[in-house]
This record gives sequence, C-alpha cells and structure tokens, in this order.
Amino acid sequence: MVTKGKPKESAKKPEKALKAKVKAKKPAKKLLEKVPTEYVFWCHDGSVFTDIYDLLEGLQRMSDDTFVYHSNMEKHDFSNWIRDVMEDGELADELMIVRSRPEAVSCILARINA
Repeated sequence: MVTKGKPKESAKKPEKALKAKVKAKKPAKKLLEKVPTEYVFWCHDGSVFTDIYDLLEGLQRMSDDTFVYHSNMEKHDFSNWIRDVMEDGELADELMIVRSRPEAVSCILARINA
C-alpha cells in the first residue's frame, strides 16, 4: 500500500545544516566595523577601543591587572561589550569564560580568522 503525504524532509536537513554551519563560521560583519562614538570601550588604563582590532591590540599590551579589572567573577566588561555593542554572542560567550589575556587574545584571533 502506498500512502500519500508530506514528502520526506530528510533530504532538506543536510542542506539547511550546511548553510547554518557556513553562516556560523563567518565573522559577524558588525564585529569588524568601528562602533559609534557613544559605544566605544573605555578601558581602565585609559585606552579606547572602537573595534575588534583595537580590543585585540589593547589586550596584547595591557597589564594583567587591567585585564582582571575588566574580566573577573563579578565583571565581564569585554564580553558584555562584544555582546551588547557588536552583537556577537558567540565571541561574548567565549570571552565570558577566559581567565587570562592570552586566552582572550586567542579567542578574538580565532573569531576574526573564522
């Protein structure tokens, strides 16, 4: 007996999954742009970050004390800025759990180069 109904959707799933995977690997366009003046990141050491490249450079040269001031158990300033201003939840989630400047630098480099 042959029954008619909806065609199987299993053939569509791999295509959809592939598109989602490709999309997830591309860095968010907003992440690579300069932010509006009112949303720049003012660092404790006086540095000002206007885009992801400024943040990367700043993390590479800032002191560990400055990093800990902005990223600790109570504060997640870098993660919040990436999530709220640059709208990149994936990178923000990664930065939320890092505990050192080199880890943060690695996360940002990986996201830029994705």
